[in-house]
Amino acid sequence: MKRVLVIDDERNIVDLVRLYLDKEGFAVLAAHDGPSGLEMYARHAPDLVILDLMLPGLDGFEVCRAIRRKGTTPILMLTARTDDVDAVVGLELGADDYVTKPFNPRILVARVKAILRRADAVDAGDAPIVVGALRIDPRRRWAVVGQRDLGLRPREFDLLLALARDPGVVHSRDALLENVWGTDFPGETRTVDVHVAEVRKKLGDDGPHLETVRGVGYRLAPPGHEAAPPGPGA
Repeated sequence: MKRVLVIDDERNIVDLVRLYLDKEGFAVLAAHDGPSGLEMYARHAPDLVILDLMLPGLDGFEVCRAIRRKGTTPILMLTARTDDVDAVVGLELGADDYVTKPFNPRILVARVKAILRRADAVDAGDAPIVVGALRIDPRRRWAVVGQRDLGLRPREFDLLLALARDPGVVHSRDALLENVWGTDFPGETRTVDVHVAEVRKKLGDDGPHLETVRGVGYRLAPPGHEAAPPGPGA
């Protein structure tokens, strides 16, 4: 049984999340402020943390930093703001995804399942991957080209990892959307294009080429691989 720690000072939110996660077979732990949330995290080692940003005692950003210093436990952030500032900061600190309040609890459960599926997939195949000058460590969740850390955000890392597991193989946008974001993700394939563009910039000229295959999708070209015909966005 997967354990989910919910850290939120709004008890009605905690009760709602607990209700829906209980129905899906999760064991739910709860804390209502930052310090007690970190104490629960250290004591119970949950499989995933649902973390509100606005917390008494220690805000969600600081809690996220503290959790990331200890390990790679997936974090789903809750934010009440409708702009992207908090979400971007949270993702840069190492959160895996975010949901904006008010939220549909079924969507939150779907996001939880998708994040845990990705984490399980990484655990099942955690041997380092090397493609030319690129080296990826799935377990530690870092990627370097030579000695240069790519500084990938969580979704960028998952995208590059999916491509690097099968270098030279073309992955359609739909397949990447399903494998990286999950079948329950409500977004569009344009999301894949945006993330590919960011990963391509971070790989730079000294990393393997992340190629666009016109009308199909993307592939990570291993050394010596014949370049694909350029496509839109290449």
